[in-house]
Amino acid sequence: MTPRDDSESGGSQTLERGLALLVELGRHTGGLTTSQVAAATGFHRSIAHRLLVSLHRTGFAARDDDGRYTVGPAVPGLLGGTGPSLRTVAEPVLHRLARRLDATASLVEAVGTAAVTTVVAEPPTDGPLFWYRKGSRDPLDRGAGGLAALASGPPRAAEPDRVRAVREAGYVITHSEVNVGAHGIAAPLPGWPVRAAINVVTADPRLADKAVPHVLAAAAEVGTPGDHLGAE
Repeated sequence: MTPRDDSESGGSQTLERGLALLVELGRHTGGLTTSQVAAATGFHRSIAHRLLVSLHRTGFAARDDDGRYTVGPAVPGLLGGTGPSLRTVAEPVLHRLARRLDATASLVEAVGTAAVTTVVAEPPTDGPLFWYRKGSRDPLDRGAGGLAALASGPPRAAEPDRVRAVREAGYVITHSEVNVGAHGIAAPLPGWPVRAAINVVTADPRLADKAVPHVLAAAAEVGTPGDHLGAE
């Protein structure tokens, strides 16, 4: 098939290819390697690779440790479902947590290789705060939010020992790993389509240990999708 000239068609060939690739991933729930995607779509392997990297980076494709791609966690959010989204459930819980601890609380989701802040709740205080904006991106393997998000999923081959320890403990505390002087407390949110965590960031080191039961209670309140069926 001869590639269409976007200037004549009024469309985007790259977008159409990406959507076609995403549809193909949806047909193979067991996942496809880059070579298999190229064979299934008829795209050159380099084109398939670039599209997969973009889809993975934005959360529309997921990649396992064997290099197989599946439909990513961003897709169910577009389709809706039988209950509210994680962000909808988490937002009021985060606002209550922020007021209770007088510290910034956020929802962190694993998107590609980054820990992305998707919901932020600030406390009504005049004191100093570590400010996190929505869309902030941090390394997944450093900082409480990223580590807890990784731990929210099932065990993966060759995952860091720290992630395994967070999964076993149910929470993690970090000090100055992402921002100097910042103390992070986070708890995984297992069971959702996206790997995610509740995260609290504070400048007060004394708050770190005190915050743990509150963060765990907030994570329990968010629960799993099954806890919110019919809530919309």
